[in-house]
Amino acid sequence: MKKVEDYIITIPDFPKEGIMFRDITGILQDKDGLKLTIDELQKLIGDVDFNIVVGPESRGFIFGVPVAYNMNKAFVPVRKKGKLPRETISEKYALEYGEAEIEVHKDAIKPGDKVVIIDDLIATGGTIEAMIKMIESLGGEIVKIVFVTELVDLGGRKRLEGYNIESIVKYEGE
Repeated sequence: MKKVEDYIITIPDFPKEGIMFRDITGILQDKDGLKLTIDELQKLIGDVDFNIVVGPESRGFIFGVPVAYNMNKAFVPVRKKGKLPRETISEKYALEYGEAEIEVHKDAIKPGDKVVIIDDLIATGGTIEAMIKMIESLGGEIVKIVFVTELVDLGGRKRLEGYNIESIVKYEGE
């Protein structure tokens, strides 16, 4: 029986020399890989009490929506600044070279909402940290954060210390 990591394609030296890029499109283009990954994300969530899945653009949408659907929960998208049509709140975060900003609809999370965040990857944790700040500022409670892959050496888990974090596949190195 195949495991999720069997569907992830490693591309050496992309986008620059020394980097081992973990390409999750191998999961998406195989029906068995996609089903297995969604099933594994749901197992990681387990019996946690929650009512909303939040996922960042764009791969958080890919993995978050089917989980929300299967578990009969709402899905809230977090998007790049300027992409959402109604009133939003936003949060800036640091990138390797510069800064980015994400936003969420102001009415998407209400006080007392219990939130599971789903994304494809945790590296440095900057995007998820920005999401947490927005969700908590709206009164939401983060009850679990799940990822398909984790780049352990980049320290994202440490940055998000205190939160219930799990990932399906862990990779050492960059």
